[in-house]
Amino acid sequence: QSIRLYFLIQWFSEDSAMENIVTEKKAEESHRQDSADLLIFILLLTLTILTIWLFKHRRFRFLHETGLAMIYGLLVGVVLRYGIHVPRDINNVTLSCHVNSSPATLLVNVSGKFYEYTLKGEISANEVSDVQDNEMLRKVTFDPEVFFNILLPPIIFHAGYSLKRRHFFRNMGSILAFAFVGTVVSCFIIGLLMYGCVMLMKQIGQLGGDFFFTDCLFFGAIVSATDPVTVLAIFNELQVDFDLYALLFGESVLNDAVAVVLSSSIVAYQPEGDNSHTFEAMAVLKSFGIFLGVFSGSFALGVATVSLTCPHVTKFTKLRDFQLLETALFFLMSWSTFLLAEACGFTGVVAVLFCGITQAHYTYNNLSPESQDRTKQLFELLNFLAENFIFSYMGLTLFTFQNHVFNPIFIVGAFLSVFLGRAANIYPLSFLLNLGRRNKISSNFQHMMMFAGLRGAMTFALSIRDTATYARQMMFSTTLLVVFFTVWICGGGTTQMLSCQHIRVGVDSDQDNSGVFLQIGPDGIERRSTKQESAWLFRLWYNFDHNYLKPILTHSGPPLTATLPACCGPLARCLTSPQAYENEGQLKDDDSDLILNDGNISLTYGDITVSTDATGTRTSGQPVGGINSDEALDRELTFGDHELVIRGTRLKNACQSA
Repeated sequence: QSIRLYFLIQWFSEDSAMENIVTEKKAEESHRQDSADLLIFILLLTLTILTIWLFKHRRFRFLHETGLAMIYGLLVGVVLRYGIHVPRDINNVTLSCHVNSSPATLLVNVSGKFYEYTLKGEISANEVSDVQDNEMLRKVTFDPEVFFNILLPPIIFHAGYSLKRRHFFRNMGSILAFAFVGTVVSCFIIGLLMYGCVMLMKQIGQLGGDFFFTDCLFFGAIVSATDPVTVLAIFNELQVDFDLYALLFGESVLNDAVAVVLSSSIVAYQPEGDNSHTFEAMAVLKSFGIFLGVFSGSFALGVATVSLTCPHVTKFTKLRDFQLLETALFFLMSWSTFLLAEACGFTGVVAVLFCGITQAHYTYNNLSPESQDRTKQLFELLNFLAENFIFSYMGLTLFTFQNHVFNPIFIVGAFLSVFLGRAANIYPLSFLLNLGRRNKISSNFQHMMMFAGLRGAMTFALSIRDTATYARQMMFSTTLLVVFFTVWICGGGTTQMLSCQHIRVGVDSDQDNSGVFLQIGPDGIERRSTKQESAWLFRLWYNFDHNYLKPILTHSGPPLTATLPACCGPLARCLTSPQAYENEGQLKDDDSDLILNDGNISLTYGDITVSTDATGTRTSGQPVGGINSDEALDRELTFGDHELVIRGTRLKNACQSA
């Protein structure tokens, strides 16, 4: 018996050792498979970059880099779906286990040994025999949280950080109207039309699951997020009128944030009672309150977190002497704003967008010249890689996603609804805005804005975040087709549309959009006039920002000892850095260093003070031309936009001379 027991123990030991070897081999195979999957995406990006170079070299504008990335993703998806077959493991045995729900984690007892299994997703009955192929396709399917927490933040932050503030603020009223009112109007127009399509599908028996009105509104919210990256890239290359550029770019930046908050508010709609899809006024008001609360809270968090930390750290420390640490801190503080907002129940997209705008306005001025260049280039690179990765993944997902639901009626209805929703956004709002604008939004601008309403990364990320139900799966499949069509057809036809609408190109942004013109009055005195809108609210904010916020948060602007009352002298000296006093005595052509008042304007520029009246006439005897508030505002906003260009030119000239 002892000999038998000895051999039994030996047999169990050998069996356990064999199982460990098999487990290690499977782990090694899984590691190699994961590396191969990532290599596929790296090769896709590499191929996209090389093709982009070829297109730029040949001056091809009919297809943007994002469209190329989608085409390459489609080709790879076809190969993975139909060209590669993984032989089935004969050891796989499917056993029945009757449970009431699908647990996220499953413990399996195999001969006294417990194994932990995690939920991968539902497999239809006709795909059980192809479980190995399904596993391979799941390997190239990323967790949706990867898009929201890793890929989206650099894209949204770069939009805010690279914002041309002068053009944005000159059209701020119109941009806010298109982004907020227009997005809400578009959402409800699309939602109502799609609900009609769903009712039609239900009547003719083509609806295979539940599809409620709130689902239609959610679809309207996610497809209302525009991403005209293709159009804007062509605009930038051709130097299209910057008023049109500012309207499109500003709308796309803000309406992404609005669409995210709007979709979350629709999901949060919960009327009382058993039926959660009936109309109830109090539930609607509650959702509206959630929308306002989440947006304003995210905005406040994004601005306050950065304003209270990063500018002060870079201002009152010698961190600028260590450019690598300075850039690393800037990067981490910016990214942490997104994660902090998500952790607090707000929307990270809104927070990181206004974080980028705040960083560009305040923290950028405190960075060393090397860190200024590094941060601009870093986020431009991350934006390029993340955006092209997402568009490549879109093409791949069309064939690798295993729960597609394509319905012809829903697809046709979606295209018509998106078109009509965009039209209801652009044309009525443009008519109303033109009633109060000095620089009217012309009809050809309106047609171009209508045509340029492409859908892109944000729409895809919102649709793929939840694909658990029949309705969400149908929305995701249709959204992919909408994105493909708008990027390829609308994006590819941008140049032809510009020519058809006779929109001027080759415009110098400095001359065309400075908004300041010299006029000779009847008395022979030069006066300045502006063609842009004068936003009195923004002018008040500019006055407060220049006199108090910038001196507190940056080295620029007048010292606080000159703007705060005398009783606040100790506090002003404490908050003013020594470099601010040094900058005060330097005349710089790039900066404006102006103190603006209403009516008669007192302009302080270095050691020279110039007074002008409300008409812009110079009344001082100093040898400096009279500068009115519009020009001062333009010069202040232009400074951040042109400083990087000046640095890049100097660096290029230095490299050429070397």
